[in-house]
Amino acid sequence: MCSTPQIREATAEDLGAIEGIYNHYVIHSACTYQETPGSLEERRTWFDAHGPGYPIIVAEIDGKIVGYGSLSPFHSRSGYRFTVENAVYVRDEFRGRGIGGLLLGELIRRAHLLGFRAIIACVDAEQTASLRLHERHGFVRCGLFRQIGFKFGRWLDVVYLELVLPPT
Repeated sequence: MCSTPQIREATAEDLGAIEGIYNHYVIHSACTYQETPGSLEERRTWFDAHGPGYPIIVAEIDGKIVGYGSLSPFHSRSGYRFTVENAVYVRDEFRGRGIGGLLLGELIRRAHLLGFRAIIACVDAEQTASLRLHERHGFVRCGLFRQIGFKFGRWLDVVYLELVLPPT
C-alpha cells in the first residue's frame, strides 16, 4: 500500500510530471477539450503565468507526483478579479483514492485565504466522477452548455459549477 499523499506547492521541477498527467487526459479523455498533447515549453508558460495569487499544487506519494490542481483567473476583465476557475487532474492509475478531493479541498482553502469570492468549475457533462467530486465539496450546478465542445468526433456538453466562498 502506498503512503498518504502530501500536498505541496508545485515547483518548476514538477512540470514534466504535471504535463505527463495532463497529456494522458488530452489523448484518452474528454475531461479536457485540448486535442493534441502539449509541450513542456507550453506548460512552463502556464506555470509562469500563475504565481502566488493563482496557486498550483501537487499531490506527491513517495516522491512521485500523482496529481495536481490549480486556480486560474476566470476572466480577464477586472470585474471578475474575485473569481477563479479550478482544475484538478490525478494520474490515471491513482484515481479513486481520494487524491482529487485532497487537491480540491486545498484549492478551496487557498482561494478563501487569497480573498476570492467564487470558484468556477467547467466540467464535461459525461465526467460524472468530477461532477460528484465538486458537488461533495459544495459546488452547485449553475449552467449547462450543450454541444459547445468537440472532441473524438462528437459534440460535448459542459456543466458549469460554482462555489461561493464566505467573506474573509
